[in-house]
Amino acid sequence: MATVATKVNALGLSRDDYKGLATTLCAGCGHNSITNHVIKALYQHGVDPYRLAKMSGIGCSSKATAYFAERAHAFNAVHGRMPAVTTGAALADRQLLLFGISGDGDTASIGLGQFCHLLRRNVDCTYVVENNGVYGLTKGQFSATADIGSMLRNGTVNQLETIDIAGLAVQLGASFVARSFSGDGQQLVPLLEAAISHQGTAVLDVISPCVTFNDHEGSTKSYRYVKEHDLVLQELDFIPQQPEIQVDYAEGTSTEVELHDGSHLRLRKLGRDHDPEDRLEALRVLDEGRRSKEVVTGLLYFNPGAVDLCNRERLPATPLRDLGESDLRLSREQFRSLQEEWS
Repeated sequence: MATVATKVNALGLSRDDYKGLATTLCAGCGHNSITNHVIKALYQHGVDPYRLAKMSGIGCSSKATAYFAERAHAFNAVHGRMPAVTTGAALADRQLLLFGISGDGDTASIGLGQFCHLLRRNVDCTYVVENNGVYGLTKGQFSATADIGSMLRNGTVNQLETIDIAGLAVQLGASFVARSFSGDGQQLVPLLEAAISHQGTAVLDVISPCVTFNDHEGSTKSYRYVKEHDLVLQELDFIPQQPEIQVDYAEGTSTEVELHDGSHLRLRKLGRDHDPEDRLEALRVLDEGRRSKEVVTGLLYFNPGAVDLCNRERLPATPLRDLGESDLRLSREQFRSLQEEWS
C-alpha cells in the first residue's frame, strides 16, 4: 500500500508539530478556531518552535497557549500582568519570538495599564486579544469591550462606554493593528503571519463568540431559579456542544453572522481603498464602524518606520542572560575616562 508523504514546511516540520494539548474549552468556542488559525500561521511561516515564547495571563483565552506549539517556551502570568512579563522577556532575550494570547478582561480591565505601556514602548511582540465581550470564567458578566446597548441573556443592558482595543492600540503607539473574526481563517491567518514578521508591537483584536451562557432570567434551569426552589449541593453547569462559526466574504463588503444565542454580529471587511499607514484614517474607520454597529476587520494601521523598544534602547543582539560581568561593567580605563569627562 502506498503511503502519503507528510507535507512539511521550510524547517522540515509538519503542521502536527505545531499542535499542543487537547482543548478544554467549550465546544464551538471561537477561541478554539483562533488556535487552529495560529497553528496554521506558525506552520506556514516556518516559525522555529524553540525560538517561540508563548505569553499569557488569566482567562479562557489565556488557556489557549497550551493548545499549540507544545515545544515552545511558555509563561502564564498572573491576571493582567502578561504585558509586563512580555516586556521583560523582550529585554532579556532579543532572539525570542514573543507571541502573547490574552482576552478582553485580561487586557482591557485588570491589565489595561500594563497594556497601554507595552503599546507606548512598541515592544517587539505579537499580541492577540481573543475578544468575546464577557468574562467567560466568572459566569459571563460584561467586559470592558462590550458595546453600549448590548444585552446579556438575562436582559441586562450595558450602559458603559466600550474600550476599543484596536483604537487604543492605534492611539498609543502600536505599529501594527488589525481586527478580525475567529471564523474568518482566510483573513486571520495572513494577518497572523504578517504580525509575526513585524518588528514592533503587532496587536490583533479578534472577535471570538462565547457559546457557554444559557443562564438567563426566566429559565427554570438557571442558578437563581434552582437556589430559590431547592437545596443546592454544588454549582454545576452544562455546556451544549455547538458548531464553530465560520464566514467567507469579499474585501470591501459586509456580512451578518448569527451567533449561537440567536443574536447577530455585522462584520465589514476593509477594502483596498483603505490606507493602513494613515493613523487618522484608521481611527475614523473604527469610529464609523461603532456608529453603524459594524465590526470593521482587516489591517487597520501599520507604521513601517516605527522603532521597537530594544532598538531604541540600543540593546545588544546577545541575550542579556548570556553577558558576563566583564561585558556589563566599565573597564578601569573607561571609568577613568568617564570621570575626566564629567570633572
